[in-house]
Amino acid sequence: MRHNKKNNHLGRKTAHRAAMFSNMATSLIMHKRIFTTVPKAKALRKYVEPLINRSKDDSTNSRRLVFSYLQNKEAITELFQNVAQKVADRPGGYTRIIKTGYRLGDNAAMCFIELVDYNENMLSDKGGKKAKTTRRSRRKASDKTEEIPVVAAEKTPVAAEEATPKAKKAKAKAEEVVEPVVEETVVVEEAKVEDAPVVEEVVEVVEEVPVVEEVVEAVEETPVVEEVVEETSETEEEEKENK
Repeated sequence: MRHNKKNNHLGRKTAHRAAMFSNMATSLIMHKRIFTTVPKAKALRKYVEPLINRSKDDSTNSRRLVFSYLQNKEAITELFQNVAQKVADRPGGYTRIIKTGYRLGDNAAMCFIELVDYNENMLSDKGGKKAKTTRRSRRKASDKTEEIPVVAAEKTPVAAEEATPKAKKAKAKAEEVVEPVVEETVVVEEAKVEDAPVVEEVVEVVEEVPVVEEVVEAVEETPVVEEVVEETSETEEEEKENK
């Protein structure tokens, strides 16, 4: 019968078990998370949480007491300077065990054991869960009556006749805004037409071109074909005489 034997000895003697817990607690304080088996993690939780609770009282006696368990000066400094400030407002429960499945080979249950205040992902998830507030803006009833009939008037003429007087006024205002724009565009087009060169100026330019008669006179000044024929006949007569 196992009465009053709730502590798990983990198959080790007392000295071996104390050294193992000391090393695991030092690694947990320095790295904030370690990977081990579930039975070791549950036993380590009972070992390390009283030490973390002791670190809230930064005194010589507390440092000596924690040092007797950890036997590591760097871990003592990290525990009393940084970890103690993180867990100052937490009244217990400084570690968390996250099971990850079973190890290949011996099928041992594996897990992470970590310091709660150093898991930024879980802290952000808890802090980020806030009630979503939605804003709903209410429009005036007059705005709604003005918007809906105007759209209907543009699409269907029947709806324009059946529209309310407010819709007719809104449509008239829209037409007044559109008409001045159309007039300005017409004036601009007229101005462009006036600036264009008149047809009479084009005719004057055509008159300045040399007339066909001048071209004919130039052709008459060239040597006539008859003179060329006479010269060829004289050359033929001279050749006959020479023969």
